[in-house]
Amino acid sequence: MLLYIVRHGHPDYATDSLTERGWLQAEAVGKRLAATGIDQVYASPMGRARQTAEPTCRLLDLPCHIEPWAHEVQDGRLTEEPYGKPISVTMVQNTYYRENGGIDLPYDRAYEAVGFRASGMKDAVAYIEEGGRDFLERLGYKEENGVYRILRANEDKVALFCHSIMARAWISTLLHIPIHMMWAGFHYTHTGVTVLEFRNNADGFTAPKCLCYSDMSHLYAHGPDMHYDLTGPL
Repeated sequence: MLLYIVRHGHPDYATDSLTERGWLQAEAVGKRLAATGIDQVYASPMGRARQTAEPTCRLLDLPCHIEPWAHEVQDGRLTEEPYGKPISVTMVQNTYYRENGGIDLPYDRAYEAVGFRASGMKDAVAYIEEGGRDFLERLGYKEENGVYRILRANEDKVALFCHSIMARAWISTLLHIPIHMMWAGFHYTHTGVTVLEFRNNADGFTAPKCLCYSDMSHLYAHGPDMHYDLTGPL
């Protein structure tokens, strides 16, 4: 199975919908995924994710299945470190996650990092991890002791349209990357596409392997600009 994790297009957060530019991005990624031959489409229940999925569903004549657990993280993202006022963990300067020994914090101590330790991200990620585990099991892969038992050798290409914080949190658990280092080193672009391979190995077990992360080549191929939006709410 190939799992395509797609962030929504450029949004109007006040109305939870896509801007004109966001719709152009959604059409571009839709053409990419249609050419890829996506077999199943899933989305967060939020408007900007569902709208981003629309062109893909239209081009492939597929339904969009809603996954409530893929909803964007809300208040759990907020921290008062290191600025003394509420701010998203995404807006914390990334050097704070690495300095004073933070860079060496292992996976099971990542929530001790500046910013994360004063946030509700630990509970938010636990919710995403549980939802993602159920999602993958429905697709044929059951997590056991750090790997996945192949319940059904799924050869589908599956797209999930979701959000920056939610996607990075889930990817950090799937690939066992300490979450503060995920935030220190990985942004997620609008309609960025991450592809994870679940290879159907002969011994009956598999694990996700990242083939690409937050790729924007569809924007180059189909017209919209390649601007990296690194400011404002994420």
